[in-house]
Amino acid sequence: MTPRSYDVLAGDPDSPVILHVPHSSRVIPPEVRDGILLGDGELARELDHITDAHTAEIAAVAAAAAGATPWQFVNRLSRLVVDPERFPDEREEMLAVGMGAVYTRTTHRAALRPAGFDPAPLIDRYFTPYAEGMAAAVAARLEATGRAVILDVHSYPTGPLPYELHGEGPRPPVCLGTDPFHTPPPLLDAAREAFGGFGGLATDTPFAGTYVPLSYYGRDPRVSALMIEVRRDVYMSEPGGAAGPGARALGAALAALVDAVPPHPAA
Repeated sequence: MTPRSYDVLAGDPDSPVILHVPHSSRVIPPEVRDGILLGDGELARELDHITDAHTAEIAAVAAAAAGATPWQFVNRLSRLVVDPERFPDEREEMLAVGMGAVYTRTTHRAALRPAGFDPAPLIDRYFTPYAEGMAAAVAARLEATGRAVILDVHSYPTGPLPYELHGEGPRPPVCLGTDPFHTPPPLLDAAREAFGGFGGLATDTPFAGTYVPLSYYGRDPRVSALMIEVRRDVYMSEPGGAAGPGARALGAALAALVDAVPPHPAA
């Protein structure tokens, strides 16, 4: 039996908030590593570029500081195993650069996996159970509080990487990714207030959208979501270096956003 690839860290029973941390890990199981073409040094450099380093720690700081502890859903495997935030089919625009749910190309567009690689076993083994786990976490918040609020915690490099399809746009210290169905204006306004002290922010540039489990996506307005993308020079040495004091400041800002979310739906 495959061990579970994610952790669900319990929060306050009355909290609707889930801090989703999908890209913070560098862990690749040996059997998955065997299917990757890169040498160890090349793989380490790729992980430096592709990993949203220290975002799990930022979420943990926020969870500890918030008035009502949010729930945390943390991926414990690298996105080079599977990327749980991609569509697992032809809807995914990143397939154009070999970075669908299972990557076949690197951030610099080099070969990551062999030509003709079949992603289906990795989808079955890792992607589908992760998606089901996140859907279950959302269902639990809906049952307990009548709503679910997903705060999707990411980071991105100061300079664009070759894989980016929309890398020509502004790269503010904080990018807020939205969805027209799942991001209500009060949630976006609260995020702008919480993250207003980091030197600038923008909406949906250089990355747009936010994660909602497919079973709820575009269907259930009780599920709100917002992506928080932090430019890495705000809190760490790039690429892949240590966290600085900005990490704790970001955790405090994320806690302020959590505290701005009411525990129950507006009457």
